[in-house]
Formats: sequence, C-alpha cells, structure tokens
Amino acid sequence: MLTLDNVDIGFIGFGNMAGAIAEGLLKTDRITASQIFACAKDFHKLTVKAEAMGITACKDAALVTESSDIIFVCVKPYLVKEVMEPLKDALSDKIVVSVAVGISCNDYEEIIPGTAHLSTLPNTPVAVRKGIFICENTHTLNEDQKKLIEELLSLVGMVKWVSPAHLGIAGTISGCGPALTSMYIEALADAAVKHGLPRQLSYELAGQMVAGTGSLLVESGKHPAVMKDEVCSPGGTTIRGVVSLETSGFRGAVIKAIDKIED
Repeated sequence: MLTLDNVDIGFIGFGNMAGAIAEGLLKTDRITASQIFACAKDFHKLTVKAEAMGITACKDAALVTESSDIIFVCVKPYLVKEVMEPLKDALSDKIVVSVAVGISCNDYEEIIPGTAHLSTLPNTPVAVRKGIFICENTHTLNEDQKKLIEELLSLVGMVKWVSPAHLGIAGTISGCGPALTSMYIEALADAAVKHGLPRQLSYELAGQMVAGTGSLLVESGKHPAVMKDEVCSPGGTTIRGVVSLETSGFRGAVIKAIDKIED
C-alpha cells in the first residue's frame, strides 16, 4: 500500500511551479529527496537544479513515469497531449496530478483514458508550505488514492475541492493573486521608503503583515470587513488611509484585474 513514507514522486516538466512544489515537499519531515524524480526539456538546467535539491534528474518523461508512483504534469497546457499520450500504457497503475491550467478531467479522459488522474491549480507559496492547491472535484481517483493525494498536497498548503465550473476562478484568485499581492507589498514598501524606512525592512514588514493578516482571516473565520473595522479607530489614522483607497477606486481596480484575467 502506498503511503507518504514509500511513495515515489515524479515531475514531468520542472519549471517554477514544479520546483516550488518539490521545494515545499522537501521542507517537510515526510518526503525525502530520494523519493523525487524529474525531467525537463533543458536537461543541463534540470541537472543543476536537481543537484542543488538532491533529487534525481531523468532524461525523459518515460523514465520519470517508470520511477514514480505519483506523477505531477507540469508542462505548458498546449504540450500536455503531446507529452502524455505516448505514456498512457505506462500510466495504468500510476496517479497523475496535473497542474496545467485549463486542462480538465474530461481532457485527461481523452488523452490518458483508464488512468487515475486529478486536475489541480497550485500557487507558488507551496514552496514555503503556505500555498493552496485547488483541486477539481471531478476526477478518476479511488478513495484510497484521493486520501493519499490529499495527504501529500496538505504538506505544502491548503487543499480545496471545487467544481469544474469554479476551477478557473478559484485558480485565478489563488494562482494569480500572489502577483497582485506582491504589487501591493511593493507599493506599501515604496511608501515606507518615501517616509524614510530602509528598503529591505520595508519589504519584510509589508510581507509579514500580509502573511499574518491572511493567516488571521483563515484561522479565525472573521469577515474581512470585521478585521478592517478592528483596526480603524474613530477619527484615527487608519480610517484615513481606508477612505483614500476607496476614493481611488481600490476595490474596483482589484475586481477589474480579476475580470481581465478571466476574459
């Protein structure tokens, strides 16, 4: 029976997202470097990354498939069929976890029929075990496989199951959100620097503030408006900043950004 202690994990494609997942897993006390295998188009670049992480670099996807029990598909969406279709026979007793945007359960049923597969959308904070894995609740995993995958993904962050109709927007919020949030952090730091605070300290304070605020919201279950109100004293300084953001159309700008991504 497969468990986290004996499972081997493969990555077909080893770009930023695959590297973030592997990095997060290696920061746990459950997954070791000897359990991780990867292939990539640029083998030289892969070997450098693999050596630094202590994982095994493979020449091709076939070798990753042969060496692994769980296989993360981390190639560009337009390459999924080209890369995975030749492997369909070798995948019969494997578990495939896709992180390719826009490739759903129905798509994989056409590409690798008869294989246990799950479509997901992770975000880069999985590298520090503070990420999110959005999982499509339409999949071909049996109960034991689903339990194993959920246990594995939970090592690096929150796991949320959504319908196929909601996979895109959920993935946008969690997957594109780090870029938007990083812009907010940078803007806060710029403002701090303008007022004399050192740059690096400004980034650290803004980053930790965002991390802590997010954790407080998730763990407490409080409505964001309640958390805002708790910081805004009548006639105080914080409410002045809130009003300024509202006057500048802050909320509308965020919503428009998500609309643009979804278009």
